[in-house]
Amino acid sequence: MAHTFEELVQKQRAAAAAHATVNGLRDTYGPPAERAMTGAQSGTYETALRAWRDLARDVQTALSEYARDTGRSRAEVEAEVERAAAAGD
Repeated sequence: MAHTFEELVQKQRAAAAAHATVNGLRDTYGPPAERAMTGAQSGTYETALRAWRDLARDVQTALSEYARDTGRSRAEVEAEVERAAAAGD
């Protein structure tokens, strides 16, 4: 699947937002291994964690495809996407 640069930036922003959600839940509930969460808290945390991992994986795959399709290095594309995503915040 061909991706545009803007799609990559949007995917990066979504993954960053999901990561922030996981960190926020960890701050609120405490580290999963150190503190007993309620069933609801555990479910919320695990769902957020899976969402973040899925989005992060999708970003990595899209970055690799875009780099290959444009003939650029993956590291160069990733750095440019991260800068553009951060600039939009």
